[in-house]
Amino acid sequence: MTDTQPSLPLNGLKVLDLGHTVMGPTCGLILADMGAEVLKIERLPGGDTTRKLTGFGSGFFAYLNRNKASLGIDLKSGTGADVLRRLIVGADVLIENFGPGTMMRLGFDYDACAAINPRLIYCMLKGFLPGPNEDRPALDEVVQMMGGLAYMTGPQGRPLRAGASVVDILGGTFGAVGILAALHRRRVTGRGELVHAALFESVVFLMGQHMAAAAVTGEPPPPMPERGRSWSVYDLFETANGKQVFIGCTSENHWQAFCRAFDFGDWLSDPRLADNTLRIAARDWVLPAIRTRIGSMNDGEVQDRAHAAGIPYAPLGRPQDLFDDPHLVQSGGLADVRLPDGRTARLPKLPLRLGDADFGVRQQPPTLGAGSRAFLRAAGFGAEEIEALRATGAIETD
Repeated sequence: MTDTQPSLPLNGLKVLDLGHTVMGPTCGLILADMGAEVLKIERLPGGDTTRKLTGFGSGFFAYLNRNKASLGIDLKSGTGADVLRRLIVGADVLIENFGPGTMMRLGFDYDACAAINPRLIYCMLKGFLPGPNEDRPALDEVVQMMGGLAYMTGPQGRPLRAGASVVDILGGTFGAVGILAALHRRRVTGRGELVHAALFESVVFLMGQHMAAAAVTGEPPPPMPERGRSWSVYDLFETANGKQVFIGCTSENHWQAFCRAFDFGDWLSDPRLADNTLRIAARDWVLPAIRTRIGSMNDGEVQDRAHAAGIPYAPLGRPQDLFDDPHLVQSGGLADVRLPDGRTARLPKLPLRLGDADFGVRQQPPTLGAGSRAFLRAAGFGAEEIEALRATGAIETD
């Protein structure tokens, strides 16, 4: 099993991660980074399909499977199924995000696993929570379309999925939150329970702010590219050297600081701009003046002025820029992770701090079967039995 630091909050928690692609592995990653002993169960033959993805999915495995060991199991064979049953006996948590009905067909639905280990927290990550659609398969992009996120992201008539697997990641995060809540309750009841999180309900949670706006105003919310403005300055501006910088003024102090920083001091006494509502109404002449002024400066000067004034600003960044982002590098927000070809890349740690715990990389993303012998031995498998199982093809271990 993995070496953990005593300060990590989930030290000693034993997790079986049957997740694949993004949603399930995200849930397992959160627990693993926080110190849990996570065994990734990979289907045989071949292991997790994300090991071989290209293009958009080429980084899935390396990013979502650090701090985990790996065990390949042929769950369709009786011998492989017996291995998983023995592992369940000593596990605290099981995570799965197979298609609807798959775990039941394999004989590992919640009721079957609870009969093996009544203390088991069983996390089921699906497309939908119980209801009319619970048997429908779903994908991140499917629920982005269905739940309004694509509609709100693209301009009118051109729905656009978000630029990351936001719903998969959020659904997996909600699964981890549910697991932690169930573990807390197990301290009182002594029993495990079923945790169920889903993609569709996760995207609906994201849409809650727009649903609330519709309820308050009585008007359907327009897509974000066409939304009305709540603040007079909340825009992306082009600079003289072809860069773009976003500036947002969301308070009276921001507005006053902005005017002073960008040499619009005369606006502070202009009655047409006396409050935010008036300034929004004046955007047709205020914004062109700002664009002209900022367009005469390079991006460095714009950022320096905004920073000195204490107003919110951001250069337009790209994913590849984050590898060397000064804040992330100096704050320790990135960790060196080994890629499939042996190179390393600095990838994000969990975006939180908890006391002196370091949620870094204790174990690199595993090759198929790596690190699993310790889990097997803890479950009562002897060396000869492990070799015999390997010989049959029921498991793949190191």
